Amino acid sequence: MTPIIAFGEALVDMLSSRLGDDTQAGPETFTPYAGGAPANVAVACARLGVPSRFLGMLGADHFGDFLARELAAHGVDTSGVVKTNDARTALAFVSRDADGERTFDFYRPPAADLLYRIEHLPAGVFDTPAILHLCSNSLTEAAIADTTLSLAGMAQRAGCLVSVDANLRHNLWANERTDTALVTRLLDHAHLIKLSRDELDYLRGDHPEDAWLSERLAAGVRLIVITDGANEIEARGDDLAFQVTPPRVKAVDTTAGGDAFIGGLLAMLAETGIEGDWHRDESRLRQALETACRCGAHAVTRPGAYAALPTRADLEALRG
Repeated sequence: MTPIIAFGEALVDMLSSRLGDDTQAGPETFTPYAGGAPANVAVACARLGVPSRFLGMLGADHFGDFLARELAAHGVDTSGVVKTNDARTALAFVSRDADGERTFDFYRPPAADLLYRIEHLPAGVFDTPAILHLCSNSLTEAAIADTTLSLAGMAQRAGCLVSVDANLRHNLWANERTDTALVTRLLDHAHLIKLSRDELDYLRGDHPEDAWLSERLAAGVRLIVITDGANEIEARGDDLAFQVTPPRVKAVDTTAGGDAFIGGLLAMLAETGIEGDWHRDESRLRQALETACRCGAHAVTRPGAYAALPTRADLEALRG
């Protein structure tokens, strides 16, 4: 089975007790949940039985200790986690509307995850072919962007499959404006990219959708997966284009839905192997995406991130 390596931020989601603007339920309180997009993906894969490793930096503080414990408790290899006294672990205060859709207020920068550098990599990290997963939250400052792009290049040269989730969080960027050119540069370092319909529209700007997608495929991307909330999932490649319909569920908290989805997809690819023309096997990809949809559907019916991610038994229950 191909191991998963996720790089980037692990942070604490401080989840509000309120839904929408309901002020009748008493004082607003916040419950800490372990989170962070790439950390969520590492946990998602581990809970599905795939060897999973997280690379990143945490603050040498209470919240950093909490995240390290939570990652390890869910079966993630934390030997690539580094602690620092130079910055605190990042926090995100999460508010939800009545449908479980969330908004984030980030306490980052400064944050420990932005201080990770290539010299912090464990020796021999890419000696064995793996799936490396990244997202755009590790592009928001020049130094961490250099680290992220360098990691993607190293993984490609080592024969790894590189996965990138756009995962745009505009309020993490200077002036709350995502650098579309930089994000697109990272996408073009990937073999598999996942982005939402809104993210696709933002990144392509005035560029026609089909032309923008074709440019990514021409750059070397093998599979593009486009999500759209509860609507159909689209898969695009050089020789394929198809849709998958996700299960209908009542969302409670969508915080980990996308991460559960991409984690489920990567877990299925890890299980069946990434050699050869994996990206041209429509039957296999359709099955993997159907599993990914069930993972996302399960996650949005529960609060928090790590705790909401499904096991194999959870997926079987959802199928039934």
